[in-house]
Amino acid sequence: MSKQHWDATKIPDQQGKVIIVTGSTSGLGKEAVKIIAGKNAKVIMAVRNVDKGKDVVNEIQKKFKHADIDVKKLDLSNLSSIRAFANVIMENYDRLDILINNAGIMFGPYSKTVDGFENQFGTNHLGHFALTGLLMPLLKKTEASRIIALSSLAHTMGNLNFEDLNWDARKYNTQKAYGDSKISNLYFTYELARRLNKDGNHPRITAAHPGWTATDLQRNSALMSGMNKFFAQRVEMGVLPTLRAAFDENAKAGEFYGPSGIMNMRGYPVAHSSNKRSYDKARARELWKRSEEMTGVKF
Repeated sequence: MSKQHWDATKIPDQQGKVIIVTGSTSGLGKEAVKIIAGKNAKVIMAVRNVDKGKDVVNEIQKKFKHADIDVKKLDLSNLSSIRAFANVIMENYDRLDILINNAGIMFGPYSKTVDGFENQFGTNHLGHFALTGLLMPLLKKTEASRIIALSSLAHTMGNLNFEDLNWDARKYNTQKAYGDSKISNLYFTYELARRLNKDGNHPRITAAHPGWTATDLQRNSALMSGMNKFFAQRVEMGVLPTLRAAFDENAKAGEFYGPSGIMNMRGYPVAHSSNKRSYDKARARELWKRSEEMTGVKF
């Protein structure tokens, strides 16, 4: 794999393009919005807290006066909110060039979404599965559109129990549940890439992970927060795999981008492989079937 130093300067002008970034009031999502807005795209921040989103817009516009950013309400743990958001986008926009499925939660106590799904699996995977499916007509309508799924090195902890996806029968393990949600992001990416390949890889879907990057996502882990000062890279570097997956014209459908350094934790982004389990086509198909049943969204 090439270890060229790919960074945000490689992103061409995005004038006229419409780009959605979920979970963009802090961390990787916020940094992505700042960079993309600076490239003259129309950016839609899809966020739970609209007021906080507007504060981010004001902050970014101090640097980029003419940044074109819209803030829309989206709660990925609520299927009704996802449908409402998708309806707003479909009614108000005639194109969608890039959908960056960035939002995520990590290592919280056991809880369920309003629709009865385990919270991490429901938010990180099912929420984005439903959102992508509902926006697919607009993505297919837009030439050279792209979808990016944000996974994690924690996908290596994932091992889905299809008979207990919501952890109703097992003792809850928040780390394993997070790993399940992150390997699900990869099953989704690889399965959708296979399905879209029949349509000429349009839209093009890729995946990314930020390595070990210091963000608010780690607030529920005292250990990780404490170790950030020794191992974590800054968000300006951590966002680069997502951006390369989204904007590198040479990125192929189904590729997985992450840092190039030791253990893929730090460094400039390159394409590399996820773990062996994540490439299991039978498990990916089963997850797809379950996801359609659970969300009521069919592609």
